[in-house]
Amino acid sequence: MTHRQHVPAPGPALARVPAAAVPRWAARAARAIALLTVPSGIWRLLLAAGLLVGYTEAGYVAAGIPGWGRVYTAAVSVGSELLALLALGLVRPWGEVVPRRIPWLGGRRVPVRVVTVLAGLAAALLTALWTPFALWWVVPHPDMTPLGATLVGFLYLPLIAWGPLLGALTLAYHRRLRGRGGPVRG
Repeated sequence: MTHRQHVPAPGPALARVPAAAVPRWAARAARAIALLTVPSGIWRLLLAAGLLVGYTEAGYVAAGIPGWGRVYTAAVSVGSELLALLALGLVRPWGEVVPRRIPWLGGRRVPVRVVTVLAGLAAALLTALWTPFALWWVVPHPDMTPLGATLVGFLYLPLIAWGPLLGALTLAYHRRLRGRGGPVRG
């Protein structure tokens, strides 16, 4: 019985380097991050669709949602989800090597140091941004109905975990891939 030898594709490709195993907790945390933004995102999309969903009529107008505010509100929802999905790159192969279908960059290593710094900064920023939502219920919200303020508090509560989870994932990514961020030698 003969064995076939793998012949790498031509181009500026990365030699196949076996990936270090992604810890199970990290893969789960990355998927959780992708889901954390969904509740608040759906709420904002409902606002963009013209529903008050917790706001008083005057509060809805005061928040600037009618008109172009609807576009902004929808863009924040979509943008938040796309940013959250980037956490998957810390546990997936495309976070280590750019997929071949990407022109000019396909097959090249993703610079570990750059990813670590950017993801670390994002984790710190997200922690600073969302942690105050733990105090949502002690702040009055006169532009919202009482039920709406309670609902929004619960919809935004998962976002508090985004920064710390991203920080833990970033550290795991760095530990797993350190020493692999240099140029590819062929």
